[in-house]
Amino acid sequence: MSTNEASYRDKKVMSIGIVKELTGLSERQIRYYEKRSLLFPERTNTGIRKYSFSDVERLMEIADRIEEGVQTSEIRTELAKKDEERKMKEVKNQMLRGQLNAHFQRKL
Repeated sequence: MSTNEASYRDKKVMSIGIVKELTGLSERQIRYYEKRSLLFPERTNTGIRKYSFSDVERLMEIADRIEEGVQTSEIRTELAKKDEERKMKEVKNQMLRGQLNAHFQRKL
């Protein structure tokens, strides 16, 4: 995944109404998942929640896990672990890119 793609997916631009349409979840469910610290939308100066495509994917994953009977506390733990793994992978990829750039810079 490129840097541009990552920023595109993570940009918080959608209202709760759009997220509701995309996910099939109710506004009440979406707010509940936020209250349970499973989701972290940004807020505008006027308090309107804004969501990203990554948030939509996360909501779909949460809904699937809830349907399977998993408790929100367990889901929170799972998501935190996945987030940490994703961050570590990004750091490793950045380090590798830096090493490759340094290697090829020396050859030029």
